[in-house]
Amino acid sequence: MARQLESPMRRYALTMFVAALLMSGSARAAAPACAPPAGLTPAPPLTPAASEVVSGVPIAHYLLALSWTPQWCRTIGEKGTEQQVECDRPLGFTLHGLWPNGEAPPYPRYCRPVGGLDISMVRHMYCRTPSAELLQHEWQAHGACAWPDARAYFAQAARLYDKVALPRLEDIGPGRLTAGAIRARFIARNPAFKREDIFVAATRSDQFTEVRLCYDLKYQPGACPGGNGAPDGAHLQLAPSHTGAF
Repeated sequence: MARQLESPMRRYALTMFVAALLMSGSARAAAPACAPPAGLTPAPPLTPAASEVVSGVPIAHYLLALSWTPQWCRTIGEKGTEQQVECDRPLGFTLHGLWPNGEAPPYPRYCRPVGGLDISMVRHMYCRTPSAELLQHEWQAHGACAWPDARAYFAQAARLYDKVALPRLEDIGPGRLTAGAIRARFIARNPAFKREDIFVAATRSDQFTEVRLCYDLKYQPGACPGGNGAPDGAHLQLAPSHTGAF
C-alpha cells in the first residue's frame, strides 16, 4: 500500500517543483517591482530645437535601448538635465526607451507636437524607467514618431522590456569585460537573439553605457542595420552599482 501511495506523492511534489521553477523564471524576466516616490510628478513637455525635428522618415526597424544606469548616473543623470534619473537607488540595467528608426540617419525624432504625460503613466513606467524627465523625453522624441498616443507607445515598450531576462555583468572579473562577453551574457539568457541583433554602446574612453536590442517591424529580434557598436574584442570599463548586485 505504501508503494501505491508513493508515486502520486512524488508526482505531486515534482509538479509543485516545476511550477515553482516556472514562476521564478517568469519573475526574473519581468520588470522589477518598486515603490514610486510619493512626490513623483510628471515632467513638463520639452521644446525641441528646429534642428532636432526629423519627420517623414519611413520606419525600418526598432531599437530597445537598455542603459547601464550606474554609468548614466555618473554622466547625465546627476546634472539636472531633462533626462535626469533617480540615481540614489541601487540600479543596474533600466529601460532607456523604444526607438523607431529608418534605414539610415537621420533617424525620426520629435515627429509631431505632443503634450505632457499624465501621472498615472509616469507611475506605471517608473520601475522600468526611473525618471519622469526621461519618460517625457522618450515619448516626445521617439514615441510620437510611430504610435498614436503615449499609452500605446509605453505599452509596447513595456511588452518588449518585460520579456528581456537581464544578465549580471558585475561578476565578470576586472579586465575581462568585453563587448563580446556582454553579448554572450544576453544571448545566454535570451536565446532568441543573435550577436548581430545586439548593439553595444560605449564612450570614447571605453566606458560601457548601453545595450540596444534590435527588432524588425513585427517586433521580432533582427540584425541591427546600422552595425553593432563596439566589436566583440573591445575591452570595456564597467561603472559599479551601489550594491554590486547587477
